[in-house]
Amino acid sequence: MPVSLCGTWDMVNSVNLEGYMIGLGISLYTRKIALKLKHRKVIEKVGDRYVVKTLSTFRNYTFSFRVNEEFEEFTKGLDDRHCKSLVTWEGNKLVCIQTGEKKNRGWAHWMEDDKLHLELYCEDQVCKQVFKRVV
Repeated sequence: MPVSLCGTWDMVNSVNLEGYMIGLGISLYTRKIALKLKHRKVIEKVGDRYVVKTLSTFRNYTFSFRVNEEFEEFTKGLDDRHCKSLVTWEGNKLVCIQTGEKKNRGWAHWMEDDKLHLELYCEDQVCKQVFKRVV
């Protein structure tokens, strides 16, 4: 059984967030604001659904899904695109493939050394983030 990613997590490190946002087509103004923020991530399991919240002082984004069930996602407040998303477990990684306007788009969450790792990718850009659990 995969490890539980549930909890509240604060970002401690981010590499290439701007490159990832450029890949998404996010405006310069929004990128400059986003680069100054430290995000909080809340992952909950409610029944057979996961709820993932990304919170900041500038903008919040929440979505929910069932593992192995494709769903329509509108990335409102991020890059405002519609895509089809499919989240699966690949070993201990929770992996999402998003198909739509952008190529090679998705993300993966996993635990390593008591930290939550997130890899975001779009087009040819990869952003790696690390979060610590809020006690």
